[in-house]
Amino acid sequence: MTVIDAHHHFWRVAAQDQPWRDDRHDAIARDYTPDDLATELAAAGVDQTILIQSVDESAENDRLVRSAAEAPYVGAIVGWLPLSDPAAARAEWKRSGDAFHGVRCLVGRDPLEWLSRLETVELFTDLAAAGVSWDVVPVTAEQTAAVIGLAEAVPDLRIIVDHLGRPPIDSGGWEPWATQLAHLAASPQVALKVSLGIDLLTALPTWPDEVDRYVAWAVECFGADRLMLASNWPVVLLRASYQDAWSALRSTVERNVTTPDELAAVLGGTAAHNYRTKGQP
Repeated sequence: MTVIDAHHHFWRVAAQDQPWRDDRHDAIARDYTPDDLATELAAAGVDQTILIQSVDESAENDRLVRSAAEAPYVGAIVGWLPLSDPAAARAEWKRSGDAFHGVRCLVGRDPLEWLSRLETVELFTDLAAAGVSWDVVPVTAEQTAAVIGLAEAVPDLRIIVDHLGRPPIDSGGWEPWATQLAHLAASPQVALKVSLGIDLLTALPTWPDEVDRYVAWAVECFGADRLMLASNWPVVLLRASYQDAWSALRSTVERNVTTPDELAAVLGGTAAHNYRTKGQP
């Protein structure tokens, strides 16, 4: 079994502006390189990774390719495209060649109404035909509906929802997150990452002990074969070491799946399938 960390970043703070990072994130205001992560992966028993963009600019794509060349453990890259501007997205996709197995742009709380435009649907149709997946974090009902609408319009598009769709662990809440997650899961090509995003990690004072019921709901909605374990390193270092976070999330998954095959899917099989990692068709 190949164990895959399905979501991490590299960055050099002097080389890129990160508008999502503010003074609450001083703990991660430093460089994070392939060598830094290699040590963590070896200790955690992780074989392969998915490298994800963290800045919305074409220079980020060049940085991702260079970093992946230094990191033989990177199995796939999720690059940046300006997806709300299909013409610009196509130009950047052409410039980047076939370097990416997935794409993403940071959407925040953008209502994503542009997902329903014909030219956007055509762009995603072509991405799907090329085997390129899409990462997104829909956190509002409006965003969820927009993502579901795109899934219906482009049924061959592999959609990966990052960071459990931002569960309200910090408040102990449940709705509307639980219903939105169930609605996303009703689209069979949508998969979900078992990880915590920067919004939640910023809101929490420490690593949470209350993840279990949220992961249990994710398993119930998606099934193990549409879930993938992910660290979100180095963002996760805001609240835990790589080893502690990976171990905690893996233990939570182990408590909520029932067979070795299900565990293998979450630990690597789902990511390998959705991102067409090295060694996959």
